[in-house]
Amino acid sequence: MTDTPVRRLLTPTELESRAVVANNTMNRGRGLTGVNSYARELGLDPAATLAAKPDPAWLDLCSGDGRALREAAARLPATAVFTGVDLVGPLAPVPVPPSVELLTASVAHWRPVRTYDLITCVHGLHYLADPLGVLTRAAAWLSPGGLLTAHFDPASVRFPDDRPAARPVLAALRSAGFAYTARHHRLTLDGPRTVTLPFRALGADPTTGPNYTGQPAVTAYYARL
Repeated sequence: MTDTPVRRLLTPTELESRAVVANNTMNRGRGLTGVNSYARELGLDPAATLAAKPDPAWLDLCSGDGRALREAAARLPATAVFTGVDLVGPLAPVPVPPSVELLTASVAHWRPVRTYDLITCVHGLHYLADPLGVLTRAAAWLSPGGLLTAHFDPASVRFPDDRPAARPVLAALRSAGFAYTARHHRLTLDGPRTVTLPFRALGADPTTGPNYTGQPAVTAYYARL
C-alpha cells in the first residue's frame, strides 16, 4: 500500500478555511436537555453526570455558541469549570457566567492547562483533518474517573489508496480502551490514559459530501505506522 494519496489532501490549517469546516451552524442552538440537546445526542445529561463530582470540570470541543455549557453552569456549583473551544466561536454576544470560558481556537492545535471530569465533542470530529490525533490527546486531558464521549464516523477515515480504514482504526481504538456504539456513532473512554495509535495523519478531503448526519463532512486519510 502506497503512502501517496489518490487526491490532494489539505493540511489542518488549509482545511479550517473551507466553508464545510468553518460553518456557522455547529451546535449553535443545541441546549443541554430536550429535543435538540447534548443529552439526546450523547445519551447522558452532562450536568447530572457532573453533579456527583466535587468542583466538576467540563470541556466541550467544537462547542458552537456554548449554550449547553451555560445551561449546565446554572445547575452546578459556582466552583464548577466549563470550557468551550470552537473554531468560529459564539456568533453573537451572550451573557456568560464567570464559570464558563468560551474560546475561539482550533481544536487541532489547542491544549488545556488543566484536566476535566467530562470531555465532549458533539459531531465535531467530522470536520477535522486528524480526528484520531484529537482523540489521543484528549484521552490525557481527563481527570481520574473522568469520561470522554464523542461522535465518530468510521466511514470518514481512509488509507492513501482510498481503501476504507474503519475496521483497523476501530480495532486500534478499542485496544486503546475506547468503546464504540455503532448505532449512535459514539466513542467513549473512561479515565485518563496515554494513547498511541498506529496511524499517521496525511491530510483531509473536504469534498466528499454528506456523512451519516446528512451534512457535508470531511474524510481524513491515514497511513499505517
